[in-house]
Amino acid sequence: MSSVTEPLVEGLYRACEKHPDRTALIYLGERLTYRRLKEYILRFATALSDLGVRPGDKVMLYIPNCPQFLICYLGTQVIGGIPVAVSPIYTPSEIRYLINDSGAKTILCLDTNFRYVKEVFRETSLERVIVTTYVEMLPLYKRIFGRLFDTVPSGRIERANNVFIFGRLLKNYPPDPPRVDIDPRQHLCYILYTGGTTGFPKGCIATHTGMVSFVNEITEVTEGHVGEGEDTLIMVNPLFHQLAQGVILGMILNKGNSAVLMPIPQVDAILDTIQRHKVTLLLGAPTLYRMMLENDRLDLFDLSSLRYCWSGGDVLPVEIFNRWKSAFGRSIYQIYGSTEVGFVAMSPLDREPAPTRVGKPLPSRKTMVVDPETLAPVPVGEPGELLVTSEFITKEYWNKPEESARAYVEINGQVWYRMNDFVRADENGELSYVDRQADVIKHKGYRVSCSEIEAVLQDHPSVIGACVVGVPDEKVGERIKGIVVLKEDTRGVSGTELTRWCRDRLAAYKVPQYIEFRDMLPKSKVGKLLRKEIREEERRKLAEKKI
Repeated sequence: MSSVTEPLVEGLYRACEKHPDRTALIYLGERLTYRRLKEYILRFATALSDLGVRPGDKVMLYIPNCPQFLICYLGTQVIGGIPVAVSPIYTPSEIRYLINDSGAKTILCLDTNFRYVKEVFRETSLERVIVTTYVEMLPLYKRIFGRLFDTVPSGRIERANNVFIFGRLLKNYPPDPPRVDIDPRQHLCYILYTGGTTGFPKGCIATHTGMVSFVNEITEVTEGHVGEGEDTLIMVNPLFHQLAQGVILGMILNKGNSAVLMPIPQVDAILDTIQRHKVTLLLGAPTLYRMMLENDRLDLFDLSSLRYCWSGGDVLPVEIFNRWKSAFGRSIYQIYGSTEVGFVAMSPLDREPAPTRVGKPLPSRKTMVVDPETLAPVPVGEPGELLVTSEFITKEYWNKPEESARAYVEINGQVWYRMNDFVRADENGELSYVDRQADVIKHKGYRVSCSEIEAVLQDHPSVIGACVVGVPDEKVGERIKGIVVLKEDTRGVSGTELTRWCRDRLAAYKVPQYIEFRDMLPKSKVGKLLRKEIREEERRKLAEKKI
């Protein structure tokens, strides 16, 4: 395991030295060895340095799962830069905010997203753009084949002095970046964005020491179950999520194992990949497991190679747990955490998991279940809000002091993060999930901020008030519903128009599935929106329909 006083990339370097010819990554049928992966990381780091990226500079990764993501993520860190990974489906208005909030000067994007970057470039802190494609790392014959048969999405790139091609940088620069000394205890390893309670995403940060300790604990918890150079993981979860980053480093790249990167999560392709590459490890949100179980071609694929399956990002329904075990004889283990603190708990691998339990806290994670009003601990077995702390957790958001003050509390000299989830802890400290607070929706494994969508709705010139809630749905966790109050004398504004308004400004997974119009919204005496009342009302309606 890595020392917590060294940069994150050192663990990968050791794996590269120990297993140079083993396959690190498999992408669209092509294999990348550990030796070649390290070479590409160092070449890219050299290129970034020559382009002007300096220690502390932010480099935004606006791309899906592909080798370029990891090459950029780690190459940026090699020269002391800070990667800022965001969803490749974000709209121009979303990335404009994220670029300016992070202060990113460099962005890596797909050719299909280049027009979005061009649209916002002059309004942001950006100085340069690096462009890649889905197939840039593939052999020439595959790229030609993809173009001839129009099977690869592509976009138009406009040449300019500040626009660079990813593949050319790898080709033109040697694997010899300048040596940069950083203090792993202080230097940021990344900035990752999550939903904000004030309508804007907030940047979650971690030092190299924080991320190394996190990766070490994943390695430790899976010791004796995940082998070294023996296992293959299919990476369906997006690499811009910390869940995926923790798993691919802690279980795969630091142990000489292989990861199959899936750029687009299509179920038939996932099933075929598991069969073809004899995948042994699977990570996915509950929605993925449901989609796989409901695929009408499931019986045509051999998934017998799977040894361990994990679910994270949302509550795992008991029904899915039981159906999966019945179909494949494999249990689904759980991973529970958040972008702010990484993994909090994981199901122990030395026993049969209980579907209602999200796991046992990692060794460095100290947890406390409290009354949300008084922050006093509740009796063992009683539900309460979960607080988490660790010496390795960075206890603030990036440039968001007000958000930090709401999310982190000091109790008896320690700073704790409020998870916004209600759980029960048994006498052994194992956690069972109960519910979440009203201002966060879990949709298809994504953590969606109600207030962010409300802010977009209220920007519409005809809307005077908006409330967004999650409506329970067994297939996707929760569906997003917007309840809107229009200005007086407004005519002709429909739910379709407001949905289109949101779609132009939000990533697809944040767009409300329902829009309802009302004359007023419930508010407290001091004018605070009582979102919880509407959420409970929607649950009652759903319960009545089932009777």
